[in-house]
Amino acid sequence: MKTGLKQRFHVLIGLAVILIITQLLDTLTGGALSNFGIIPRCAQGLIGIPLSPFLHDNWGHLFSNLPALLVLSALLMAHSIRYYVLASLFIIFMGGALVWLFGRTAIHIGASGWIFGLWGLLLANAFFLRRVKDFFFAILVFVYYGGIVFGLLPWQANISTEGHIFGVISGLVFSWLSKRWIITSH
Repeated sequence: MKTGLKQRFHVLIGLAVILIITQLLDTLTGGALSNFGIIPRCAQGLIGIPLSPFLHDNWGHLFSNLPALLVLSALLMAHSIRYYVLASLFIIFMGGALVWLFGRTAIHIGASGWIFGLWGLLLANAFFLRRVKDFFFAILVFVYYGGIVFGLLPWQANISTEGHIFGVISGLVFSWLSKRWIITSH
């Protein structure tokens, strides 16, 4: 396996392991870690901005998020691991800050805001960066994950639609900034 592919594979495996271990710890503590999610406009909820994407309500919640997170992450890492890490940090922090500022009163947890951010970024890169691989990825993402758009509608009270919306916004902003700063280079 080529070194670059091997590194990307290790990042994906490491991400999956971190999420699974975190869920295991949350299960063993009776869900105590879930209290470290984003709690809007509450000082203690600020810790949730970096932590919430790694916390899930239960195993079903984790395993519904994990495949999309890994696939979208792998696609974005085709640019570079550095680009993926910068994009992920931007999406997690900007999206989380927006949820903290404007989200409804609840504990917001889960990787879905991150997933929606990666989804929005991969689609927006086709528009802003206009490279062949970005068009290809946008088509793949649209065909296989186009239904994700329904997650932007407030269907269920226990789902953080705000996290989804602010994740997409963060991904779009990062793509726009990528064009301006040319941070996609390897």
